Amino acid sequence: MERSWAGALAGVCVLTGCTVQAAGSEGGQPPPVRIELSRTPAADDKAGSAPSAKPSTPSPIPPKPKVLWKPGDTGRDVRELQARLRQVAWLFDGPTGTYDDLTEQAVKGFQGKRGLPRTGETDAVTWQRLLNMTREPGQWDLYLMGGQPADAPDTRCMTGRVLCISKTSRTLRWMIDGRTVLTVPVRFGSQYTPTREGVFSVYWKSRHHVSTLYDSPMPYAMFFSGGQAVHYSSDFAATGYAGASHGCVNVRDEAAIARLFAQVRNGDKVVVHW
Repeated sequence: MERSWAGALAGVCVLTGCTVQAAGSEGGQPPPVRIELSRTPAADDKAGSAPSAKPSTPSPIPPKPKVLWKPGDTGRDVRELQARLRQVAWLFDGPTGTYDDLTEQAVKGFQGKRGLPRTGETDAVTWQRLLNMTREPGQWDLYLMGGQPADAPDTRCMTGRVLCISKTSRTLRWMIDGRTVLTVPVRFGSQYTPTREGVFSVYWKSRHHVSTLYDSPMPYAMFFSGGQAVHYSSDFAATGYAGASHGCVNVRDEAAIARLFAQVRNGDKVVVHW
């Protein structure tokens, strides 16, 4: 009887997953049965368990704007940058076409005023802000202080000793037998006092000349047509093409015109052309 009861209990345990353990007998009494039920998680427990937390993905760091120009760069694009900085009064010299210290400081000032990183380098964001605030520079905004390339010499300049002066490129070539010895930027008279065009010759040189008509200095003057001469102009050196002469051909590079004055002779040809 006891064995059959124990066997039945064992069968139940097999079905329910319990464990039967004999604890020993005393006084002939049947041994007590201790039942341990192994707990299986319920389906509801699985369904209601909180999902494991996933590590958060850090926000991507935005890339730095592309640097377009930086100190030491040269070229036409740098001239345009400088011309536009002049329009918004962050640069007062040039344009020179060279990204120098003055340009770097001007870019830093422009960036700081608009809450941009003060790097001194012109990146895409800085350039776009500057474009939005300025107009397209013209030819003589880019070459306000000279530096423009000279155009081809006139055919009348290809023989002999010639001061070959182009109103188109605003340059003077000093030429000997078709070879260019020296090229400098020059400035002409206004529409009210135009520089004459044609073929002339140097008839008088005056190193320390002062105009009797306008009471203004005309150093290194080389006269070729009445009172019109090629000479150094401190105003051209200071303001560039923002001004004009009274009809003379102005040179802004004093060292260059000093060399030119030493080489040119009375009787040398002067050609002023478009």
